[in-house]
Amino acid sequence: MWYYDSKIIKTPKAMVIAEITHPPGIFRDSTMLASLGIKPYTETRQDKRYYSAGSYSVDTSGATVVGTYAGAVKDLASLRAGMLEKTNSYVAGRHAGIDWYWTRAAKGGTAVPDAIATYATALYSEHETKKTEIAALNTIAKIKEYENRAYTEVRKVSLYDGDGIFTGYHASNTTTHAREIDVCTHFSVNPAAAVDPAFVSLTAD
Repeated sequence: MWYYDSKIIKTPKAMVIAEITHPPGIFRDSTMLASLGIKPYTETRQDKRYYSAGSYSVDTSGATVVGTYAGAVKDLASLRAGMLEKTNSYVAGRHAGIDWYWTRAAKGGTAVPDAIATYATALYSEHETKKTEIAALNTIAKIKEYENRAYTEVRKVSLYDGDGIFTGYHASNTTTHAREIDVCTHFSVNPAAAVDPAFVSLTAD
């Protein structure tokens, strides 16, 4: 984008300056633009997940014009409600994947396996903890941190044969990765089928 005569130019177009019409092609010529007083334009905004646009200001003093939206914090109660809806939906999906065990048992079939019953109980408990934690997030900083918590993940190194076909994971070599995780949908309990063989550890920073 560009800026000229207090206006933002989003796409190249013909410009009439000092009664001379310049074709859209001038926007490929930075030297020509500078001679005409047309400057590059950028905008700075707060994260739209947490802020509305807020007041706008523009700084034309530099080689690039910078428009800044100060940002206004969104209603915390509404943000918390959205977080709660997100974690509830996630847990509902988890439960939907195992509810058939209880349906089968209720019809006289195989009893619910102990591992599944234990997983369901742990999932319920962790869900209740998250609901309490979300309700206690009383600042925008706490809300942002909860949805973007810094973690360090360690994973095993993948191994491949001479044809580039995956053969497994190294017994001891690992790689370390920085992660930002939304705690609303991050649960420590998982069904056995969801175990990742490359996973070593995930630690909050």
